[in-house]
Amino acid sequence: MIPIAVVVCVMGGWCTVYLADTLLRSSSSVKNRYESWLSSNGFTLSPFHIKWHTGIFNRLFARCAHLNPHFLYIWFSAGMVFGVLAMFGSVVLLSKTLLQTLSQMMAETPEGFHEQVLQVVVPGVNLPVSQLAYFFIAILVSGVIHEFGHGVAALREQVRLNGFGVFMFVVYPGAFVDLFTTHLNLISPVQQLRIFCAGVWHNFMLCVVALSFLFLLPIFLFPLYYTGAGALVTEVVEGSPSSGPRGLFLGDLVTQLEDCTVRGVQDWHNCVQQLSHNPQTGYCVHTAKLQLSWSAGRAFKRLDGTMECCGNNSLTDFCFSYSNNVESKLFACLPVRKTIEASRPCRTNTDCQTDFIPSLCLIPSLENQTRLIRVKHPPQTDMLFVGYSSHLQYSVSLTSFVPRLGFLHPDLPVMLETFCKYLVSLSGALAVVNAVPCFALDGQWMLTAFLDATLSSVIPERNNRELIGFFFLLGGSALLAANVALGLWMVTAR
Repeated sequence: MIPIAVVVCVMGGWCTVYLADTLLRSSSSVKNRYESWLSSNGFTLSPFHIKWHTGIFNRLFARCAHLNPHFLYIWFSAGMVFGVLAMFGSVVLLSKTLLQTLSQMMAETPEGFHEQVLQVVVPGVNLPVSQLAYFFIAILVSGVIHEFGHGVAALREQVRLNGFGVFMFVVYPGAFVDLFTTHLNLISPVQQLRIFCAGVWHNFMLCVVALSFLFLLPIFLFPLYYTGAGALVTEVVEGSPSSGPRGLFLGDLVTQLEDCTVRGVQDWHNCVQQLSHNPQTGYCVHTAKLQLSWSAGRAFKRLDGTMECCGNNSLTDFCFSYSNNVESKLFACLPVRKTIEASRPCRTNTDCQTDFIPSLCLIPSLENQTRLIRVKHPPQTDMLFVGYSSHLQYSVSLTSFVPRLGFLHPDLPVMLETFCKYLVSLSGALAVVNAVPCFALDGQWMLTAFLDATLSSVIPERNNRELIGFFFLLGGSALLAANVALGLWMVTAR
């Protein structure tokens, strides 16, 4: 469910704005000045909606529309082709998403829901409050770039631009351009298609630019940050198994998880996944050290079938299993840090036969799915993590970028990475949704212009083409509405 605090803040904020607007309009002394100020500055207020319209950017749009006419013709023609393909592709993608959502609704557990390409995002529910700024700024930037494409394409096709504006609807920001409708109706369907497709085309190109910047970020930040040395800890969840005197701290550089080398954040995640799916790692221990440290005790089975031999529930001793040439399965209760300190990871006794001193492979006898993971973060002492691998993965925030200078903040690359990821996902989603042949979206006008451009010779009657377009729009609107409704139910009800 949506958190009550989020609903209260949103409703309270809009109620305050609406109440202030009502009081100012009802006051005889300030009503005229207030309404005159709103009109002169292009502001429009209504419940849960505020809009700002201006013409101060018209000259900027005009300059961009006349920079290089030949290049712009190729640019927007390519956008037209992309827009038409996106219009049909969006229907396929929404159909696939709807089928995935329906299958998840039928399942007892919603596994795989987060793997869907398109998801409904609700701030405070499946969007962390700490990342709201990234989300809203990325939406606004995507919307401005989208409308910038429409405006420049319209001016290039000799359609007058009345103005540009931004708005806020409930909590979602957006942008729009105001085109002169008479001019728009006089140009050819192909010209109209270039204008209508320019928005989704610019959103797609914004995705490409953001994705390129994300991949080239190590090069851009090379003078200030270096990569490939490990994963730098930027945050540790307080009270988690990764915290504590022998845990991880801000600024630690993780270089290895057991025998898995960590050169960056992706390696960290890959190593955790590998260790969680593979059997528990063992450690090579010299036979003399084993006999000297062995603590006698009868092994017994836990409820899950695993073996335990440390009856005193010590926090420093662990039960290890091993085999020798005489007996196949033996157990020993040993001090865990002393036992595995400076030891080599192993899977069987054969892995330990490289030293002249006889060694055995000791494997911690832990409960099912629980792992003992040795985390190397020199020069500090190795952290010994005991628990579920997912708890280690999500209790620590890391970055692949290590500052070259002490005053550089480690969060700067993380902020740039996060913002680029939001730009890619939200700008891409805006391109897909706007391309859907749906009422009140770009897809409606794209479909109408496409049918006029392709079916004029086959179906000369405009009313017949509009009827065909109406049924397509009806289907696209129903498809989009079903995705949004079921997506909201999956996010909030579950």
